[in-house]
Amino acid sequence: MIAKLLALVIPLGIDTFAVAAGIGMLGPSAATRVRVSTLFTAFETGMPLIGLAVGAPLGRAIGGTADYVAVAVLLAFGLYTLLGSEAGEERALASLANPRGPAMLLLGVSISLDELAVGFTLGLLRLPVVPVIILIAVQTLVVTQLGLRLGDRLGERRREAAERLAGLGLTVLGLVLLAERLAT
Repeated sequence: MIAKLLALVIPLGIDTFAVAAGIGMLGPSAATRVRVSTLFTAFETGMPLIGLAVGAPLGRAIGGTADYVAVAVLLAFGLYTLLGSEAGEERALASLANPRGPAMLLLGVSISLDELAVGFTLGLLRLPVVPVIILIAVQTLVVTQLGLRLGDRLGERRREAAERLAGLGLTVLGLVLLAERLAT
């Protein structure tokens, strides 16, 4: 159980760190760092709950194929993170360096889609929901602060490598879950 929990949370943290570091490279003010940290933590804590709320009834409706749908969603987000467009990402980061209003919502949703996918797969992972959510919230707050503060020191290549590592982690987790499903 601990291995699955770590395999789930570590890639999420790496991805969050990478996005926060991208914003950190733009030199945000202290107020912006607080706003971004609060935003990231709220969205990344709430999205798995939304995914679980939507995924549970969907899983009951589609029956035995629900596990495979959950794995497919996790794999899709892992591959998207692994192979995503860098040019579009750089433009988005530049425009969201000081997010307010709709831009904050856009940023919150964009950084938490992988957590939404995780919410769909929580039942498949058979992990206790409350500890997972608490761990996601704590790691989000910590890695966001680290990314925002260290972003200007890391450089673009390391940030991109961190995002790819997060995508690889989610993809590997999806493949392991698929292998487990096929073996049963």
